Amino acid sequence: MEFNWLQAIGLFFASLALDAVFALYTIAVIKSKALHAAYMSVLTYVLGAVGIVSYVHNKWYIVPLSAGAFTGSYAIVKYEAVKNARKS
Repeated sequence: MEFNWLQAIGLFFASLALDAVFALYTIAVIKSKALHAAYMSVLTYVLGAVGIVSYVHNKWYIVPLSAGAFTGSYAIVKYEAVKNARKS
């Protein structure tokens, strides 16, 4: 089980994108934007598959995947909070 730092960095950003897309998916569902939610759903499954395939081969890749997930969700929720505060 070889650990590749370049792959780990790529997985971090893939997971960041995955959670950002999932947050956008949730927002689209809440706003009843069906087509946008459908696109986000497809991206969620594609990006999720990349992570699953990677950590099946090496469990240490769960660390950058988790860090990316945290960062992606935090960034989108924080962005939405700032955007909503500006509207008020």
